[in-house]
Amino acid sequence: MQLPKDINEYLRAWAPELGERILQTYPPLQGFDDAASPLTGELLRKPFPAQTLAMMGVVKRWNEARAAAVIAECGTGKTLISLGAVHVHSDRKPFTALAMVPPQLVEKWARETLLTLPRVRVFFIDGLRTATSSVGHAGVNEVRLRNNRIIREGLRTTLTELRQRKAARTARRRWDSICGFPALFIVGRDRGKLSYFWRHAHAMAACGRYQGSVVNPDTGCPIYLGEDGQRLLSVDFRKAKLSEILGGPNGDEFKKSRRALYSALWQADGKKIRRFAPVDFIGRYMPDFFDYAIADEVHELKGDTAQGNALGTLAGCAQHTVVLTGTLLGGYADEVFNILFRMHPARMVQEGFEFGEAGVRMFTETYGLLEKITVIEPADNACSEARVTKRVRRRPGASPLLFGRFLMSLGAFISLEDISEALPPYREEVVSIEMDPPLKEAYRKLEEDVKTALKEHRGNQSVMSVALNALLLYPDRPFRLGNLYGLEFDAETQRRGKFLISATPDLSEDQVYAKERRLVEEVKAELSCGRRCQVYAVYTQKRDVTRRLEQILFNEGIRVAVLTTDVPPETREGWYERQLRGGVQAVICHPKLVQTGLDLIDFPTILFYESGYSIYVLRQASRRSWRIGQRLPVKVKFLHYAERCRRAACG
Repeated sequence: MQLPKDINEYLRAWAPELGERILQTYPPLQGFDDAASPLTGELLRKPFPAQTLAMMGVVKRWNEARAAAVIAECGTGKTLISLGAVHVHSDRKPFTALAMVPPQLVEKWARETLLTLPRVRVFFIDGLRTATSSVGHAGVNEVRLRNNRIIREGLRTTLTELRQRKAARTARRRWDSICGFPALFIVGRDRGKLSYFWRHAHAMAACGRYQGSVVNPDTGCPIYLGEDGQRLLSVDFRKAKLSEILGGPNGDEFKKSRRALYSALWQADGKKIRRFAPVDFIGRYMPDFFDYAIADEVHELKGDTAQGNALGTLAGCAQHTVVLTGTLLGGYADEVFNILFRMHPARMVQEGFEFGEAGVRMFTETYGLLEKITVIEPADNACSEARVTKRVRRRPGASPLLFGRFLMSLGAFISLEDISEALPPYREEVVSIEMDPPLKEAYRKLEEDVKTALKEHRGNQSVMSVALNALLLYPDRPFRLGNLYGLEFDAETQRRGKFLISATPDLSEDQVYAKERRLVEEVKAELSCGRRCQVYAVYTQKRDVTRRLEQILFNEGIRVAVLTTDVPPETREGWYERQLRGGVQAVICHPKLVQTGLDLIDFPTILFYESGYSIYVLRQASRRSWRIGQRLPVKVKFLHYAERCRRAACG
């Protein structure tokens, strides 16, 4: 028997045996032959077999632990799976569930819930703030489905009212007596974390030994921060929140030994809009109110941000939590660190990790890839030693142990191939285009200037960032780019000075270039077959490309519209509906504006005029049309100039 040459050949040869061994070693909670709960038949929408399998897997995971995840490709029905799991696990008992979703999906979640769960009532959490005439909605408002549109109608209350138990034993029992049916509360991710304005809280001593000094209002003593115990001045209070630990060393004096206390040097600003983050309010005052918590598009909550911290609050205040995502990993192992810590902190601590930068570093060393770079500069003379510089940076990649130790037991995985019988064909194509001679010559000059600058200013990050952006943009907008400058520290003046990287040639704005001509050809060809087109471009602000494409397509007689950030996320679905009623044939936008949740079924052809480097955005935006309910074959094409920077991104 011939031995395999590489790991890919080995896996292809032994895939059946390896699959059987994995199933024997790690049996799934819900197998193909296991019977599903009869409660799945009560759903108003019938799930596909793969969706039912994932649904029951989440239910059985909840019987063993509090947290679960649905890791599924875009368009596989993650919303249906999570709602069905809640329905089955509740076992016909009235439940309360809280869903934190992207702002553009609030109404979509309400509509799908009303079309999926029997006897359910849906409420929007529109905020926790003082009602003003400029604010359209506030409080908690019930919504209903009328003519396939979501309208606010029915019960109106507030979170402060819901937390009160009054004559009942608990606030939850009081709510059950009022509602009497399963209830889903939906909060937009931007509203959920929107908290109060704050200001610094410190005082100026008017008399005594510290007269004229900045003092802590809690102690009346000067404020010392840092390991060196530096004394704070009023100029040190800037945009960041500051705090002090009381009970430790204070300058040259030492207080009595006692437990350290946290003293915040900031407070709410009562002169501005009075509001409180709804998710923080729920976590603090309603810890036992909700049975289930759902977090949609959780990969956008991976950072150490207010929205990311809201996920941890959500998981802590509900009995059971499920997170939904189509792209859990973007290529780096540490991208799931915060998500895992917020969902299952006890497990992460048990594994030896701590929350924060030290834990991220240790997690990356264990389950990711780190690259250690050592630079040895030659000695200046015989008497000096060579200068050695070492730095460590993360690299793309994740260990299979990450899947085995954390994700396998946590998640229900589903791909579009699992429900392929309900989907049309899907095809991706990379379209390479030759540059026009004047553009090719100008681009070659720009490349040479960039190479020269990189050699002369080796290791200068400003050259790399400016050059990369220019090399990506210039072929699509070869005019009015101006001179490109880098920054470099001048040892003589002790300041950062500018130096010229390249003087980019200005080509004619009136000419339609090769890539633009190809875009027009592709759009016209698709429209002749009755297929609308969605066009993506990533340069939309200072160096706007979308408006130029709009004008070019309009001049060719194509009805085109441009979606911008001026359209609020929660109204983008309605914006598309209005454009379709107006007879639009092509829509141009940045892929980030539609990457999560929006169904672009009416646009079976997707054209990436510009793609960018984000795997998250690329994968999410490319699947907007290939979803359940699509009847036409889906085409996704990536347009790029040959022999240039964006070709590497498309590859």
